[in-house]
Amino acid sequence: MKYNRILLKLSGEALMGDQEFGINGERLLEYANEIKQVVELGVQVAVVVGGGNIFRGLAGASEGMDRVQADHMGMLATMINGLALQSALEESGVKTRLQSAIEMDKIAEPFIRRRATRHLEKNRVVIFGGGTGNPYFTTDTAATLRAIEIDADVILKGTRVDGIYTADPEKDSTATKYDTLSFKEVYEKGLNVMDMTAFTLSKENKLPILVFDMNTPGNLTKVVKGDVVGTLVQN
Repeated sequence: MKYNRILLKLSGEALMGDQEFGINGERLLEYANEIKQVVELGVQVAVVVGGGNIFRGLAGASEGMDRVQADHMGMLATMINGLALQSALEESGVKTRLQSAIEMDKIAEPFIRRRATRHLEKNRVVIFGGGTGNPYFTTDTAATLRAIEIDADVILKGTRVDGIYTADPEKDSTATKYDTLSFKEVYEKGLNVMDMTAFTLSKENKLPILVFDMNTPGNLTKVVKGDVVGTLVQN
């Protein structure tokens, strides 16, 4: 395997499937199956899921809601998605642990770095919910922070497009895909990979980011094996 310990970042919107909001059961099971395949290869997997399919803090704040309150609602949304993914994974026969940055001991363990690492070593999928536990930080930043804390080899950002393009391929048919980029090139070209806080954190800690299409069956397995899939950003 090219990568032995990964942090998979999924957006909340990815769980919607073709729906306008909420969680699509079929999509959830598809993702669980993809994760199960790489776990069976011996890869240690941690996951961070966003909450945008249920509630997006920034959107709530733009509609007049207090930003801190709105972000706390977004953190709770990530816990709902985390519970859903945990259920789908365990239904598929994968052992899991859900850890939360916010104390809610009736449904999840608190985030403790050493405990998370130990779970990974025992081949359990660890799902990190609750963002960073602080307002004003995105789940991209939470994913980067957790990846650094658990010494992940890479952040795998699963999206519905197959990498990073010169422009939005869904809006511009002339957009071309990059296979590899440096952090410097992403800055210079003004490409949107992650929010700036998360991206800078990755750059400073020399943590590669790989953006790929999570909705294509088998892609996650190809990525961990080292096949050329998506776009790799590294120093």
